[in-house]
Amino acid sequence: MENGVWVHDLDPVLISIGPFDLRWYALAYIFGLVVGWVWGMRLADTSPLAITRQHVDRFLTWAVIGVIVGGRLGAFLFYAPHILIEQPLQVFKVWEGGMSFHGGILGVTTAMVLFARMNKIPLFSLTDIIATVAPFGILLGRIANFINGEHWGRLTEVSWAMAFPRSGDLLPRHPSQLYEAAMEGAILLIVMFVVVRRFNGLSRPGLPTGIFLMGYAIARATGEVFREPEVLTSVLPFGTTWGQWLSLPMLLGGAYLVHRALHRPKAEPAKPRKGKTAA
Repeated sequence: MENGVWVHDLDPVLISIGPFDLRWYALAYIFGLVVGWVWGMRLADTSPLAITRQHVDRFLTWAVIGVIVGGRLGAFLFYAPHILIEQPLQVFKVWEGGMSFHGGILGVTTAMVLFARMNKIPLFSLTDIIATVAPFGILLGRIANFINGEHWGRLTEVSWAMAFPRSGDLLPRHPSQLYEAAMEGAILLIVMFVVVRRFNGLSRPGLPTGIFLMGYAIARATGEVFREPEVLTSVLPFGTTWGQWLSLPMLLGGAYLVHRALHRPKAEPAKPRKGKTAA
């Protein structure tokens, strides 16, 4: 405690074995991908489109590459392009944290487009499944951000304020990582579960994808109100943040996909429920 405020002192390393460190950040990504992989294969069984468990199984490697490459490049391109120019090798130090969700989603989207074309499956058969399971990984990622003591919040006087040494001071701040974990992760996960299970969202290609994009954009824009901006707000209009501007295309794109899906007929089953093997 420092002046009545809890000082963040969590260790980002879970276990150290010799020179090897197992960090919470890496564990969050690994566990999120594994759970998404298992859940995604089950969703493939219920999808009316031509996608199988084998497709989801083989896409896991593509997803890992898309998340890491897109997330790391986005973190530097969107927030610190000078580091990418001056110290390009920093992009490979994934264990130190620093991933951009907007960059990650661009990387995964690119991977999904390429994978769908190569395997001749409808694009939304894949994106709808990935969109449904993605909030679980986001939830774990935000918790890992909190453990790492990064992406801290703005100054505040709320009773649950915390001090984050990595911010350069010990002033009371919002634990914005936990707010984002709740909104972008837990709440959005519940929304996606209801859309797919209660309203059979997979029968309307593009609907789960659109709702995910809109939901994340709204949650992220709200979370930015409490999060310390990583780009000076003085250079952005109306007191907005860079994270909010990056979320705007997601909001608009998601709204278009939802409108499109609701104005088209439901998809009819195009594959047998059992026994089909992916090409």
